[in-house]
Amino acid sequence: MGMTMKGKKHLLSLLISTTLLAGCAQTTVTKNKNVQPAFTVAAYNLSFDRGTFSQLTDELATSPSQQHQLVFAFQQGMLSGDNKQRAEKIIQIRNVAAAIQATRPHVLMMSEFNNDGTGDDTQALRNFQKNYLSVGQFSDGLLGGERLAPLAYPFGESFSTNTGLNSGYDLDNNGKVALPGDAWGFGFYHGQYAFAVLSQFEIDRENIRTFQQFKWKDLLGAQIPTITNCDSERYSIPDGMKCGDNWYSDEEWQQMRLSSKNHVDVPVIISTNEGDKAVHLLMSHPTPPVFDTVTINNKLRNRDEIKFWHDYIDGKPYFYDDSGKNGGLSEGANFVIMGDLNADPDAGDGFTETIGALLSHPSVNQQATTGQFVPTSSGAVSAMKVKSVVLIILTQLG
Repeated sequence: MGMTMKGKKHLLSLLISTTLLAGCAQTTVTKNKNVQPAFTVAAYNLSFDRGTFSQLTDELATSPSQQHQLVFAFQQGMLSGDNKQRAEKIIQIRNVAAAIQATRPHVLMMSEFNNDGTGDDTQALRNFQKNYLSVGQFSDGLLGGERLAPLAYPFGESFSTNTGLNSGYDLDNNGKVALPGDAWGFGFYHGQYAFAVLSQFEIDRENIRTFQQFKWKDLLGAQIPTITNCDSERYSIPDGMKCGDNWYSDEEWQQMRLSSKNHVDVPVIISTNEGDKAVHLLMSHPTPPVFDTVTINNKLRNRDEIKFWHDYIDGKPYFYDDSGKNGGLSEGANFVIMGDLNADPDAGDGFTETIGALLSHPSVNQQATTGQFVPTSSGAVSAMKVKSVVLIILTQLG
């Protein structure tokens, strides 16, 4: 099924299947009598990017009975203005919860689950569990269709993020220091576009590693973006700059963070026939490789946020995490790379070769990246193209 870090094949002691919620599709794996039931992981971009964190917190704190009243009034055409918009947001959250309950992954990464910036305030995460996931949703998200079974995740973590965190520098070179363009990661407030994880398996909190402060310049092979789109009819080169100039000043480049949100290594503990084993959830949400002006800044950053994991699973020693620990992933460790990586090996605006190299990396399970267990999306088929990969890469447990 896969390759260890040394490239030796051996029997899985725990069967892993993958789930892609965004397309409401799940891969299936034939069970083997020598392996335990499937361990499923999912990456889901929830689009809970509200105008403020308090707005999302309030919506998630809405009790099931209050939700019912709002949804019923919405269906009857009784709402307008703010009340109607609130009901629409509640319905969106219920739709998300219904998709999760229908697919029922054991571990779920949720992109664009806003937080307080640091991830310390987990009330929204707890209320999503209490008021939505713990309540059987209707399959149509409103008040009809199949009633789905509740779903419980006893473990969860919300992570600090660079989005909306003001850098104090004029990173977008518009002559002022202000959000969203001068945050370490694009965002109108600190905590917008953050991500979180829910798990039915115990999270080894003491060994979580975050790389929020890892500098872009320190990634092997990183290059400072330069002004290359010099004859654009749409975008002007900022005053005082010219074609070929570095986009960041020397001081800015020394401080510029690689991750637009965060790069996180979260071990979860899985019981197998050979005892408890850690599976490292390697989670990130790279910036989209678009919205550039006179540089290819976002395209380069997307490439390097993805390349981070390539070098990390290789165990390269140059990494340092936010606690000061050095080094990449330990040799032979079990891992899952997951998240909305905003990249595709065959199409799109990013560097296709970078995501392609990660998908074909010899240390990952090729059956889950390019083979029969690749997550699929009926939505992508309907759209006749895939614009980005919500990536789930698996290694085996040995």
